Order: sequence, then C-alpha cells, then structure tokens
Amino acid sequence: MNASELPFAAAGRSSARESLKSRSIRFLLNRLPAYRRAGGTIVFISDDLSRARVRVRHGWRTYGQKGATFGGSLYAAIDPCYVIMLQWRLGKSYAVWDRHAAIDFSRQARTSLFADIHCSDAELSAIRAEADAAGRTERVFRIELADRDGIVHMTCDKTVVVKRRTAS
Repeated sequence: MNASELPFAAAGRSSARESLKSRSIRFLLNRLPAYRRAGGTIVFISDDLSRARVRVRHGWRTYGQKGATFGGSLYAAIDPCYVIMLQWRLGKSYAVWDRHAAIDFSRQARTSLFADIHCSDAELSAIRAEADAAGRTERVFRIELADRDGIVHMTCDKTVVVKRRTAS
C-alpha cells in the first residue's frame, strides 16, 4: 500500500491503526465469495472497528460494457460495510440489517476508487439509546466512492435498521 492509499493518514487520527483482531476480520471479510467476486477489497479496518477503507479496482473483474467500472461492483463493494461494522460493535443484543439504498452515479470511473466508512462512538451510543428506548431505529449513512484525487464518482445513502433483540 503506498502513501496515497493509507487511510486517515492526513487526519492524524489515533484510531488509524490495525490490530491483530481487525486484520483478522479484514482477512476473513475479503474472502467471502459474494464480496470477493464483486472486485472490492477492504484495505483497512481500525483497531476499534469504527473506521474502514474499501477499494474497488478498475480491471477485468469490474469493467462494464462501456469500459468504465461496473456500477454493480461499486455498490457491492460498499454494501455490507455498515451492517457488519454496526453488528460487530453493538454485539449480539442487537440485530442490524439494510433497509434502503439510494445511489447517485455522478461520473464514470476508470481508476481505483476508495470509500471511507466510519461510525463514531457518539453516534453508536445514540443508536444504542434509540434502539433501547423504541425497540428499533433507522440511520442513514452517506458513502462516497472517490478516486485518489478526491473526485467523487458515486454517492450512496444507505439506510440501516438496528433492532434490540428480545431475550428468549
């Protein structure tokens, strides 16, 4: 990984480290057949599982009819990220699933694209509090896939549902 691919380096955040646990999770997620076939790769997961970086390479696996990166590959690379992140961080007392996605393809991609996925501790606490009080909550997360120059090629607003599981 070269310097331009290092996630969150410019921000100087302390959570921009990978632990053995987060590297192991990244290793396993990158081997899921449905995720792997889409051409996406998780290149970083922070040690507290609050941040991740996903890369979609433009290549033989991901190009579409017009030679640009196929939109299905772009979405498939970011699709499971928030559900997996929230499920790991909230624990087994909560159920997390996707509800809706609104996608805006703003320009064709002919290079690798990157998405930074994050959920702060404050937002996680708010999600937990709302789910505990009401039984369930919905959150909309914005994900942008951009090239190395920061030019956004796709924006996705993902609606995620979090429900408190009942003890049985």
